[in-house]
Amino acid sequence: MTKFAFIRDDMDRLREEGLLINLRVMGSPADAWMIVDGKRVLNLCTNNYLGLANHPRLKEAAKRAVDEWGVGPAAVRSIAGTQTLHVELEQRLAAFKGVEDALYVQSGFCANQAVIPALVGRDRESGQQDVIFSDRLNHASIIDGARLSGAKIVVYEHCDADDLERVIGENLPNYRRGLLVTDGVFSMDGDVAPLDRLYAVAERHGVMTMVDDAHGEGVLGGGKGIVHHFGLQGQFDVEMGTLSKAFGVVGGVIAGARVVIDYVRQRARPFLFSSAVTPADTAACLAAVDLLEESEDLVNRLWQNTAVLKGGLADLGFDVGHSETPIVPVMLGEAPLAKEFSRRLFEEGVFAMALGFPTVPRGKARIRVMNTAAHSREDLQFGLDAFSRVGKELGVI
Repeated sequence: MTKFAFIRDDMDRLREEGLLINLRVMGSPADAWMIVDGKRVLNLCTNNYLGLANHPRLKEAAKRAVDEWGVGPAAVRSIAGTQTLHVELEQRLAAFKGVEDALYVQSGFCANQAVIPALVGRDRESGQQDVIFSDRLNHASIIDGARLSGAKIVVYEHCDADDLERVIGENLPNYRRGLLVTDGVFSMDGDVAPLDRLYAVAERHGVMTMVDDAHGEGVLGGGKGIVHHFGLQGQFDVEMGTLSKAFGVVGGVIAGARVVIDYVRQRARPFLFSSAVTPADTAACLAAVDLLEESEDLVNRLWQNTAVLKGGLADLGFDVGHSETPIVPVMLGEAPLAKEFSRRLFEEGVFAMALGFPTVPRGKARIRVMNTAAHSREDLQFGLDAFSRVGKELGVI
């Protein structure tokens, strides 16, 4: 017995259950087609919703920024790392979202770890504790941010405003203050939170509101996100977003009322203790904002492609769950079947990864299909034909 025996045992268990993660290696930029493990395949796997990750204007903006600003800021934002590029991006993002202010951080994951502990927790002197009301299927970054805060976490049933009303009524009187946190678009199922109903409940009880719009930005609300989709701009207290999906780059954004964002600048540990985002990334994000402000063509193309792919998979007989967005889960049940389905798709020239526990609940393994504005109708038909062949071969359809 060695001190690392537990690692070998756990790895063996993951392998036996079909849950071991094997990393595929990308040999080309994220685009409609990619080189993966040395093979050219149709990419139905990345979050590159608008096809911006390899867009010429974003690449050119990044190159210019390197020439002007160098490759890194070499400091945290609060000491010497805040460059005019960062300030310009924050102002542009706030205007784009229709709010007073925004804060740009290193990633969407960091954004949730930054803002949640800043707003709620436990008072060191009095011992008073706050409470977070969290959707049962919220993203791991929300869960981790909530745990870091030290606040009490109360889970309400998925997208259920009536259950939110119940748990707020039962718990809020026992705590100092409350925060509602929900994903906007749920990344594994593609369904959308009923933000208007959740907001109404929270407002009745004086609870702060926060939405993680990582998969809604560039997708819903004409590209401006879920808050615009529901007409709640300027009313939701905090919008968290990421610039690594529809925007095609990297970074996270915390947007909302100026009083909130100013406070987060003082309290957010990832902002205070981790180096600022690089000039190239920041400039590329600015170029992405330019494109989204100029036209909704890419957003419209994304939704047109979504209708083709989602409708085609359903017509073939696949269970595509309850998705309302370009995230399309092809439900397969058990992880080994999902892994084999993904492997066979790859052999057929389609890159679409299997997702199993703990990313999704046990017994709900799936292939998560992600189309983009970069795909042509011919690309989508190629993917549908491959799904048809593999689905019949494995007895799924």
